Parts: sequence; C-alpha cells; structure tokens
Amino acid sequence: MESERIQLVPPAMCWVEPVLEAVCAHRDTLSVFLPWVPHHQTIEQATQAMREAIDNFEHQRGELRFFIIRKSDARLLGVVGLILKDPAVPLCEIGYWLRSDEVGKGYITEAVARVEQYALEHLNAERLEIIAAATNLRSRAVAERCGYRLEARLEKARRLPAGQLDDTVIYCKHR
Repeated sequence: MESERIQLVPPAMCWVEPVLEAVCAHRDTLSVFLPWVPHHQTIEQATQAMREAIDNFEHQRGELRFFIIRKSDARLLGVVGLILKDPAVPLCEIGYWLRSDEVGKGYITEAVARVEQYALEHLNAERLEIIAAATNLRSRAVAERCGYRLEARLEKARRLPAGQLDDTVIYCKHR
C-alpha cells in the first residue's frame, strides 16, 4: 500500500532496529499516551515485539501493524495498526504513532486512509474505530480529518501512563 509520499509495509525483522531507534529517540512524546513505550527499550524487547507482529500478520489476528516508510529516503516514520476487535461484525480499530519530528506533515492522515482501504477491501470491515485519550488532541484531529465521527466520550475511562485519569473518545466510520 502506498500514497505519493509514503509506503506501508508489513512487519519484518529488518525493521527491528529502526523501530527501536524511533521509539527511543521520541520516547518523551510517545510515552505521554502509549503505555507500551517503557516495555520497548532493548533490542531483545523490540525483537520479541517484531516476532509477535509478524506472527499476527501471518495469521491475520490481533493487531496488524504496518510500518510507515517515507518513499523519498526510506526513513521509518512510525506505525499504523489495525486491531482486529470483532470478526463477527467485522470491527477494526485503527491506532498509530509517529516520530515527533515528523508530526504535522500529513503522514498519519495518509497512512490512516491507506489502512482504512485495506480494512475495507481485505478484511471486509463494516465498522472502523479510532479510540484515543480525550486530551490527545493531535490523534483526535487525525480522526476528524479522516472523516471519522465522534460517537462517544467515556468519562474517566482510562489512566494515562503518567497516572492521571482521562476521558476516552471513540470515533467511528461505517461502510
């Protein structure tokens, strides 16, 4: 999958070190909303996470991760994932993260559009969700730019990695 500027590639062992480098370099901004960041600090942890991502992709279960690669220089920008939540619906949740020095350039908006297309065409998704902390304004802006409708706000429904309570917002789009 690709757009004019980016390519989305499935997990592979060649991405272990670039992902680890990106997570470590942008740990301060990523860890505000992503609880897995503290568990992604060593090459061993990154390798294990990649093995799980490859297995999930091969068996089409759990979370299907796609690595966002800028075409002009092959730089790993971040990850966009499809969490396969309920195959009976079918329902998928879209999640994403990006290097903080690449935020605001439209890369995640492009990636969400491509992964959404994949979910509709290859997984026959009927419902897509983007779920975020209410205070994660950048993530919410992506959902809104991509045409997702704010469906619910769950008060005090999550604890952020730093410990404070936050509301959860659910954006959705139907086929």
